[in-house]
Amino acid sequence: MKRLKKLTALVVSGILSLSLAGCGTQASTGTQRYAWPLGTSSPEDTVTQIYAEKFAQEVSRLSQGKMKIQVYPNSVLGGDRELLESQKDGDIPFVVQNTAPQVTFMPDIAVFDMPRVYNDINLVRTAIDDPEFMAKIQKVYNKGGYELLGYADQGFRVMSTNKKIAFIDDFKGQKIRTMENSYHMMFWKQLGASPTPMTFSEVYIGLQQGTIDAQENPYEVIVSNKLYEQQDYVVETNHLPHLISLTVSSEFMKSLPKNQQKIIRQAAQIAKEYARKQSDKRIASRIQTIKDSGTQIITLDSATQAEMDTRSEKVYEAIEKQVDASLVRAYMKEANR
Repeated sequence: MKRLKKLTALVVSGILSLSLAGCGTQASTGTQRYAWPLGTSSPEDTVTQIYAEKFAQEVSRLSQGKMKIQVYPNSVLGGDRELLESQKDGDIPFVVQNTAPQVTFMPDIAVFDMPRVYNDINLVRTAIDDPEFMAKIQKVYNKGGYELLGYADQGFRVMSTNKKIAFIDDFKGQKIRTMENSYHMMFWKQLGASPTPMTFSEVYIGLQQGTIDAQENPYEVIVSNKLYEQQDYVVETNHLPHLISLTVSSEFMKSLPKNQQKIIRQAAQIAKEYARKQSDKRIASRIQTIKDSGTQIITLDSATQAEMDTRSEKVYEAIEKQVDASLVRAYMKEANR
């Protein structure tokens, strides 16, 4: 294992030694000799990749080709944790990833683990784009050594299962795969389910073999990994938004001239809006794919949703003990709770 890690480190350092040479420019044109790396742990056919590629394209366009970014998907530069560590060390300038892995490095990011705050993705977007909230969450990233350039998303996380869910008691006893996140697990326990952390690569086989009954993910993940093939129902629990952050190393950003910093922020804004629109289109397409397969999509009635909201309160209490209270209030400003 140590030998494998050492070999991986050598490969990555080789990539970065070429990419980070992009900090140098040609004297005659001011154009980078090589591209700055942007790392993701996601496959190419995802909103994460769309977000990253659009950002890189816009940086090039706005700089008239003088600034270049190379996107490395599929954990080529490391998994989520490695990407964050390398970015903090200044080795990888840009990272696009889901917010969940960031909680280990920045505990206040757990504000996004508060379940059932919103049931409309446009309200989520309004809340996180709000200047008051953005200023507060930006301080969290800055303290960690990063600058937040924006959030796109993959809509909400939903549940897939082989048991029809119509009422709150139907969640009882369901063995549902979750990420190894205490707040996520607490939420499902409050519903009466039995959360089971499992490596994502094992989920399809786990569903196939009956090791687990259910799982939760955004529609895009359910379709891209064909999880719906092993499930009779998709339940629109909409328990958490699946946010995707675009960050830059604070150290790297400060090293750039003001005009280049401005281009990066402008490109990030354009990429964010584009990725959100693409996400909405893709979700509609993924829902149709699921329906065409014969898997039924269930929308829960208002009484069941209200009970889910009530049972989420204990998770809120746990998170509020760890997360800055003013950040929680700013995030929930658009919520009817």
